[in-house]
Amino acid sequence: MGLTGLLGIAAGAGAVLAARAADTVPPLEPDGDEARRWAETELSDPAYDIAEPTLLDRAAQAIRDFLAGLFSTELSGEWGSLFAVIAAAVVIAVIAVAFAVWGVPRSTRRARAASAALFGEEEGRSASQLREAAASAARAQRWDEAVVLRFRALARGCVERGVVDTPPGATVHAFARAAARAFPGLAGDLETAASAFDDVRYLRRPGTPELYRLVADADDAVVAARPAVRAEVLA
Repeated sequence: MGLTGLLGIAAGAGAVLAARAADTVPPLEPDGDEARRWAETELSDPAYDIAEPTLLDRAAQAIRDFLAGLFSTELSGEWGSLFAVIAAAVVIAVIAVAFAVWGVPRSTRRARAASAALFGEEEGRSASQLREAAASAARAQRWDEAVVLRFRALARGCVERGVVDTPPGATVHAFARAAARAFPGLAGDLETAASAFDDVRYLRRPGTPELYRLVADADDAVVAARPAVRAEVLA
């Protein structure tokens, strides 16, 4: 066999080997079905499970997408009205929950916390107890005590109703001015009652039945009146 024959045999063997190799090596450009199978096989690898979002992640993302779409969409007509109603209901619900969890506003809590002190002295009795004590002192003709106790009853009653806030150090005239903002029609009576308290308590002037009746009438009028606003003692 000559050289030409050997070259032909070698070429034929190379073609056979190339054909067999082509049967075992996947094509570099698969068709649609083959590409889908490759993708499914690849994604079934457990390594990809680590990167998958959890159920909580999906829920949080869904909520974020919903809120983003809700507030980024321009609403009009019936949808706009419905959104306004829903927003108002949510605000009211949040306020109700806040009251239930944290209680009354800070200013009211401060008034209640400060209510143990009245005009520089500790006084733990309620308004009704102070009125009873004042009446008892009046029956015994202890007019100084009766006047002081009845004015304290007037002030404690306003605090209990949440009408006037009396912080520590509040003076009787400052209280009277604050109470006058809540009861404008009784401004003169409140100031006169405060002066009676001042005269007896601090200026050491003797109490009288007339002064006691003046303070008691002012207290009764405040109890019967409806406050216009809630006031805080300023000075």
